Amino acid sequence: MDRHIAFDALHNFRDLGGYPTLDGLRVRPGLLYRADSLGKLRTGTADWSRFLSLGVGTVIDLRHPWEVEKRGRVPADASFTYLNLSIEHRPYHQATLGTDIEPDPYLAERYLEVAEDGVEEIRRALELVAKSAEAEVPLVFHCASGKDRTGQLAALILGLLGVSEETIVEDFSLTELATEAIVATWATREGRTPPWPGFGRAPGAVMRRYLKSFEERYGGVEAYVGEALSLDAEDLSATLRAHLLE
Repeated sequence: MDRHIAFDALHNFRDLGGYPTLDGLRVRPGLLYRADSLGKLRTGTADWSRFLSLGVGTVIDLRHPWEVEKRGRVPADASFTYLNLSIEHRPYHQATLGTDIEPDPYLAERYLEVAEDGVEEIRRALELVAKSAEAEVPLVFHCASGKDRTGQLAALILGLLGVSEETIVEDFSLTELATEAIVATWATREGRTPPWPGFGRAPGAVMRRYLKSFEERYGGVEAYVGEALSLDAEDLSATLRAHLLE
């Protein structure tokens, strides 16, 4: 199923609404979005009008500040608040990896680094998601391709909402529908094709391996939120479920 919202410049903008929970509820549509870099949006375009029509009140940019400076951020507008929360503290460059690097173990290990290093920014991001949910105002979070950092935050949120692991893996894997466009955009900008076969890919095995390692290290989403992030996991989950499920 393709859940992408059509934009000309964006390739991986998706509504997290519609996913079922284990107890038979459903994530409300139109309140929580994930995306590739909104720095590709331009005012005065059909894309910009389409984005503003969603009524987004908060934009969370998960990229490094140097990425924002180099590639640009979403254009400023009075209708929303923009925050740059860089959850990745140990940068790695997928475009420079060799063909001998296996995506599954490599990316899963990088994701664990983010979970370990980015606790302050992840905590703030979850607090903002809860605040937006309570106000019933849409929020979007994004990184560069809308795959790795965005996928990790999406997995945490969906886990707190009670969505199954298989559905979380499915959501992660939907980037595969945008891989061709992501790679083509990078190649056009850089004038070459990325050598790593895993570039822009989101096979389900990556998220499965990460979730297994995450469970082994932290004991699950709620344990991570409570111990590593120092948040009240039960309260946070209850808030998200009360406002983001139907």
